[in-house]
Parts: sequence; C-alpha cells; structure tokens
Amino acid sequence: MREILLFFEIPPKSFIFVKISKLKIVLLGYMGSGKSTVGKHLAALLNLQFLDLDDYLEKAEGISIPTIFKNRGELYFRKKEHHYLKEICTEKDDFILSAGGGTPCYGTNLETILMTTENVFYLKVSIPELVNRLSKEKSERPLIKNIPDEDLPEFIGKHLFERNQYYTQAKHTIVCDLKEPSEIAVEIESLLG
Repeated sequence: MREILLFFEIPPKSFIFVKISKLKIVLLGYMGSGKSTVGKHLAALLNLQFLDLDDYLEKAEGISIPTIFKNRGELYFRKKEHHYLKEICTEKDDFILSAGGGTPCYGTNLETILMTTENVFYLKVSIPELVNRLSKEKSERPLIKNIPDEDLPEFIGKHLFERNQYYTQAKHTIVCDLKEPSEIAVEIESLLG
C-alpha cells in the first residue's frame, strides 16, 4: 500500500493517528505508446509530480540519449537507466513515472518497479497504431532511426513479442487505441489502489 502511519501523543496520554499517503505510479509501454503524454495528463489530474525517466537521465548526464547511444553504446545507457530508476523509486515520493520502452526488460528494473508500487500500468497500443506514431518521429528514436519504413511493422511486432512478458507483469493493462490521453488518465485514476 502507499501509506505511512504517524502518531502523536496528546495530553493526557491519548494519541492521534495521522495517515500520510505516498502515491507512486509507473507507466510502462512500448516507445510511442503515450506514456509521457498520458503521464502529464494524469499528473495534472492528481496534482502529482511527473517524471520521465529518459528526461531525468538526460538532465542528470547532461547529454541526450541519442548521443549516449552513439558515443557510449546501449550497455552504458542501460546501466545509467537502472541507476536513475532506483534513485527515483527509492528517493522520491508522490510521483508519476514514465519508464522508457525498454526499461522493464533489462536487469532488475522490473523487480525494482514492482517492489516500489502496485500502481504499475501497461499502456498497450496496437502495432498499426505504433507504426503510425513512430514513423513520424524516427529520427528521435535511436532503436528505429535506421529501420526503413516498410520494415517498421515487423520490427515493432518482434520487439513487442519479446517485451510482452515484461509489460504484462504490470498490475493493470490499459488498451489505448482510439482513446484520448485525458481519457486514459481518468481510466488510470479509477484503478488506483
């Protein structure tokens, strides 16, 4: 659960209990599934801090993720991603975190997320919709930057097949096709534990 109980002694020898809630929400899903957009809507709805793990990493490292991939490689990126995921999960309270598309699939990242909160949501988007979204922003996505458009559906399908075992460990799966980000945020709010 997400609560801490504190008690204070009030004379004469009586106590009052105060419940302080900690709400940690993690959004999982393939790149282009809308984690950041939905996360921002949800943060506004719940009046919580929104954190994007990729943005957090870029700010902490002082360099963009495409540049990290180019200069240091994916292994370096994944080590840093794990470090900052643990930092957020252990040192911050009351947040909505948009994890990177590959985050739950590497090392102990998924375990870290699932031990942090039960409020883990997989934003599930169909392959045709992902192709539609991602084909417009390939240059910003290191993993698909050099994949020809005609090969994108097969690549995404294969990747989703490999990652599905991780994504589906989220407590909740939200089917996102044909839904506005604000609708998805409201749906998530209704499922919070």
